[in-house]
Amino acid sequence: MRRIRLIVSYDGTNYCGWQKQPNGITIEEVLNKKISELCGEEIEVIGASRTDSGVHAYGNVAVFDTNMRMRADKFAFAINQRLPDDIRVQESDEVELDWHPRKRDCIKTYTYRILNRKIDIPTERLYAYFCYFRLDVDKMREATSYFIGTHDFASFCSQKTQATTTIRTIYSLEILQDEDMLTMVIRGDGFLYNMIRIIAGTLIKVGIGVYPPEHVKKIFASKNRLSAGQTMPARGLTLVEIEYLE
Repeated sequence: MRRIRLIVSYDGTNYCGWQKQPNGITIEEVLNKKISELCGEEIEVIGASRTDSGVHAYGNVAVFDTNMRMRADKFAFAINQRLPDDIRVQESDEVELDWHPRKRDCIKTYTYRILNRKIDIPTERLYAYFCYFRLDVDKMREATSYFIGTHDFASFCSQKTQATTTIRTIYSLEILQDEDMLTMVIRGDGFLYNMIRIIAGTLIKVGIGVYPPEHVKKIFASKNRLSAGQTMPARGLTLVEIEYLE
């Protein structure tokens, strides 16, 4: 038995997230089916990040176990021949049988894209949130400083979260600007359910002028989800990279 690791990219528009579920097609379901066909055995992939419906990825990580004798780096090409156009394996290699993508220390990088102009652009409608209110980017950047470090993010996660703790560490949070497109880049040791989309919603409120940057401190202190901004739509969110520390 061997364990093969995959770096998987996908357009999440037409999928009900990563994790297999009874009422909609998912990334995990497609991978299981296509890799099982390739290997001639029942395959169940294990994903590092169980992204929500509509969320995209450049570099999610998954593993599966197989008896198939094929060079590890060739699995990516063989699997891609069977996948739909909106899912691609970027790399494949072999890891130890006990290597688990969710049980290793790592740094996850996500982006959230905001199109800030008077009229939206149709080609961006599936990959960015459109905001027609003029955002004060300097104020948004000032507010990012309050998120960096280790904090209790109880105010910034969905009440549906099943996490045992709401303590998380954010290593960096930037707002990049390219003309009308703003990109929030966030790096952390892990994220609670809807946490990044709520942070994005909070920063947008700062950008619009609903509250000043320093108000973020009061939101943290309240430990109340209703104190923070709205949960932004999934389409603007992309998992960029998972960097393992060992």
